[in-house]
Amino acid sequence: MLPKKNPTETLAWQKLREHFYEIQFVKMQELFSQNTNRIQEFHIVWNDFLIDFSKNRITPKTLELLVDLAEQTGLKQGINALVNGATINETENRKVLHTDLRAVSNLKNKEVANALQLMQQFCDQVIKGELKGSTGKAFTDVINIGIGGSDLGPKLVTEALADYKNHLNVHYISNIDNDSITSLKNNLQAETTLIIIVSKSFTTLETISNADIFKQWLLETGLRTEDHLVAVSSNIEEAVKYGVESQNIFPMWDYVGGRYSLWSAVGLSTALSIGFKHFKQLLEGAEQMDRHFTDTPFKDNIPVVLALLSVWYNNFFCFETEAVIPYVDKLKMLPAYLQQVMMESNGKNVDRQGNPVNYETGTIVWGEVGTNSQHAFFQLFHQGTKIIPTDFIGFVNPFYPSDLHDLLMANFFAQTEALMNGKEGIYQTDKINDNNAVYKEFKGNRPSNTILIDKLTPKSLGSLLAMYEHKTFVQGFIWNIYSFDQFGVEYGKVLANNIKAELQDGNIKQHDCSTNFLLNHYLKIRK
Repeated sequence: MLPKKNPTETLAWQKLREHFYEIQFVKMQELFSQNTNRIQEFHIVWNDFLIDFSKNRITPKTLELLVDLAEQTGLKQGINALVNGATINETENRKVLHTDLRAVSNLKNKEVANALQLMQQFCDQVIKGELKGSTGKAFTDVINIGIGGSDLGPKLVTEALADYKNHLNVHYISNIDNDSITSLKNNLQAETTLIIIVSKSFTTLETISNADIFKQWLLETGLRTEDHLVAVSSNIEEAVKYGVESQNIFPMWDYVGGRYSLWSAVGLSTALSIGFKHFKQLLEGAEQMDRHFTDTPFKDNIPVVLALLSVWYNNFFCFETEAVIPYVDKLKMLPAYLQQVMMESNGKNVDRQGNPVNYETGTIVWGEVGTNSQHAFFQLFHQGTKIIPTDFIGFVNPFYPSDLHDLLMANFFAQTEALMNGKEGIYQTDKINDNNAVYKEFKGNRPSNTILIDKLTPKSLGSLLAMYEHKTFVQGFIWNIYSFDQFGVEYGKVLANNIKAELQDGNIKQHDCSTNFLLNHYLKIRK
């Protein structure tokens, strides 16, 4: 069980409130001017990661008080409970053991070890062409059918590690959009396509609806569906009933939430795309971040520091959103992936005692690839009325060396400098001659973190994603909420199933007047 401490009742919170009133209008430009070695106090070097958090509205006292907050809420006890398999998902009476999935240096969890072995054997057979479809042809394409954590994580990693892909082409289907499904079918050969159905319950409405379409596609082509279907599920009986052979069913466990499951057999599509050797390196990178998280003092602990900064801005400055801007195209899905990890985890308004919270919890996470984002919403970052703390993620060495990379990274460094320094007063001497001078000023003092990594590899990506997982845990722990249930999501599924039945039989039952109007309008004009 986790400690249950309202953070606002700690001495550290009270001191942080007093400290906030002291420095809320202090400008970072002044902090840098007063301490030309400020960077030495506010950066962390770990493996091939450099985290520069000096461009934040903090002083050494701020960091000290934030660490005190972590200690007074019992964070160390919470971390130990997480990694040692305590039942910290108390609302669902479950352990939370996604860290077990990547403990490759010491696989004490026999279930995980066996699953990884099965994954390796299966991937090797498919990649080498030893496992074939029902016409005897090797597979060329893989379709992963899932939604939420059964789609976002594997899709992100597969796209991010495209430079490591083999000959297999992996496609992802999540939304129940027949237009995109038909388009995909028209561009594939059924006899060389392997279909992975990912659903813990094997009853997920969207996933099974989409799987039905592809199963029918296989049947219409005259193929034996059992030669082309693979499942990742905890409901073996239902998967077998659906037509998946038992040896082609990979496990999921209740102690791993969907948004934390890419490290398991849910990542089978990724392992097929990049090969199991690289998939294992992904796990190794995450495991290394796990050890850093559990063993490092809070002030030098990357996920803890990032989480504390988020708490600082969310609960004291009232900055409700935070952005993630990766300066590499292959991480374009990272913001969407983090939206699920962080917002589904910490979008809660009841604390661990069952009481309504009297403070802000989860932040709104969003972002886009740089430099695209610079030509879109960065105008608001620089001169808007809202302050949006931002993580900039860049890589020193590209996969394919090019002088163009220096231009990309020049933008990366320039943006954090511009957000912090601004251009206030630079046109003062020209104001008489420039009627637009006031519009060209930038106030600066906009906070950001710089996450600089040597190279985008399976191992560094594993570390990066685990870093954000642990940041999410720390946020939720300090906010005294349960981060590993998602009852809001599940309620929507129940309503969707009810409405689906009403639409199919044409009998709309009693809803609010707006929903009734919309449903009847839909039925009226549906062809």
